[in-house]
Amino acid sequence: TTQGLILGPDGDKMSKSKGNVINPDDIVKEYGADTLRTYILFIADYKDSAPWNENGVKGCKKFLDRVTRIEEFATDEDITNDEIEKELNKTIKKVSEDYEEQKYNTAIAAMMTYVNLLYKQERVSKKYIAPFLQILNPIASHVTEELWERLGNTGSVFENNKWPEADEELMKDDEIQVPVQINGKTKVVISVPADISKDDAIAQGKEALGDKLTGNIIKEIYVPGRIINIVAK
Repeated sequence: TTQGLILGPDGDKMSKSKGNVINPDDIVKEYGADTLRTYILFIADYKDSAPWNENGVKGCKKFLDRVTRIEEFATDEDITNDEIEKELNKTIKKVSEDYEEQKYNTAIAAMMTYVNLLYKQERVSKKYIAPFLQILNPIASHVTEELWERLGNTGSVFENNKWPEADEELMKDDEIQVPVQINGKTKVVISVPADISKDDAIAQGKEALGDKLTGNIIKEIYVPGRIINIVAK
């Protein structure tokens, strides 16, 4: 696979004569190997070139520091959280697919979003943390292995463990946002149950349109989960 170049901070190809070379050993010494690897994979699409940015390195270090501090509110209690459960399964699916397609930057972004959600909770059951450490492990092996042990797990992250699998049922949204159109032009967006029937969707759409809906209705269209369109004349 063709890999993009890591350019100097000035945007040019690294060269001793230009004085824009970044020594990876210096980065490892200051920020750690996991930060270096995370930043290199997060900096841009794997196939694209990108200039080195010290602020980006610090951002990745901050992310990994937040991952490490998850143990501060981790609990052995079996606390079920539907929002976290849904987001975890979405993240597992997203990261797994992105790894296969070498889209490491978007995989890391998805894991950052998941960590942000965890930090909104007072306590988080360890059952929502262990699978996350597994999918982050290929990017930041040292941090995840250490936290894995500190959270009371035995062995290595993948010793006697399988790669997490996303549960499609748990990923489904209870409600979805659907645009309501008149003759193909969106007039309002409504929130409806994800499994709403065609008749109920159209009824709610027409109610939401109110006075905007005039003339004779010729056709009523509902594309499940996508759009409600009222054709009027």
